This record gives sequence, structure tokens and C-alpha cells, in this order.
Amino acid sequence: MPIDWISYKDAARCYHAGLVLYSCGNLIYRVRGGVSGLTGLQSVIEVSSIIATPSETQSRFHHLPSYTPPLTNKTLFSRDDYVCMYCGNAFVRGELSRDHVRPVSQQGEDIWSNVVTACKRCNNYKAGRTPEQAGMQLIAVPFVPTHAEYVFLRGRRVLADQMAFLKAHFPRTSPLRARVEDRQEMLTMATANVAL
Repeated sequence: MPIDWISYKDAARCYHAGLVLYSCGNLIYRVRGGVSGLTGLQSVIEVSSIIATPSETQSRFHHLPSYTPPLTNKTLFSRDDYVCMYCGNAFVRGELSRDHVRPVSQQGEDIWSNVVTACKRCNNYKAGRTPEQAGMQLIAVPFVPTHAEYVFLRGRRVLADQMAFLKAHFPRTSPLRARVEDRQEMLTMATANVAL
């Protein structure tokens, strides 16, 4: 099961400490160490894009029905694909804000299922009202991501083999699964149309 992202340095430490049960995915780093005085050979650790470690204690709570990943603006904006859920336009992170569908002033909570990404203009217009009170309509329903989806949302540059691994752990009805599949299809079409 996907747990979290780690740096290549932390991965190399896991390999060195014998904590890697198996690895899959592509080779992404070849870390070279010192030269042995006895053999004259340089030590090398090959780091794969996906490693499995014996971390059962960390992953046990991620699969409980009560588990909810932490809510941050970065992961919220990523969940909503940096699109304002009111006007439907895409923005850069600095132009976005967290909007409470049911405002905090009306006993709305700061939880995944009550927050959406909104551009600052739409958020200011909506103010302390519900979308219905403001005459606005949400273009997507907010949802709570699973842990695998949360790991994906936290990733900066997710490689193709890592994406396949994470996507295998997404629920079949996940909006993120559909978004990822649409992007993969667009990339396949774009590369198929390249003439050499």
C-alpha cells in the first residue's frame, strides 16, 4: 500500500539499512559511495521509483473507515485541479483560496467534504453565504480523498510507474481516477500525432 513520498537520500538509507523488502518501478537514481580499500570497487546503491519497507505500523490506520487525511490548501487545490469550483477557470496557486461551502459563520466545518477551491474573486463575492444564498452553483461535489489519493495529491512530479501504482489503489468511482485516465489518454493521443 502507498504510504508516503520520501527523498532519494532516505530511500538510499533504507536500502543500506536492509529495510527494502522489494522494489518496483524504474531505476531513478544510482548513488555512488566510497571505494573499498580491500577490493578497489566503488559501492553503488540503485534506487527504484517505488520501494516497499516493513512499515505496517504506519499504514494500519490509513485503511480504517474513520481515517481522514489532513486538509491543506496544497492538497485541496490539487484535488480540485487548481480550478475554481464556481467559475470553472484554472488559476495558479497564489490566485486561489479555500472556500467553505457551508460557511463557518453558519456552523460549517473545515473538513474535506465542506471545502472547495475558489478563486479570490468568487470567494469574496460568495462571502459568508451558502452557494444557494449567493446564487452560485458548484461545478463539482467536494469529496474526502482516500490515503492513496492523498499521496498522489501531495506528489509534485509523479512518474508514470508511480502513477500506475497509486491509481491501482484509487476507488473505482474516484473523480481523481477519471481525471488521471483522461490526462493519460490525452498524452497518448498527443504522442501518437507526432510526426518524425
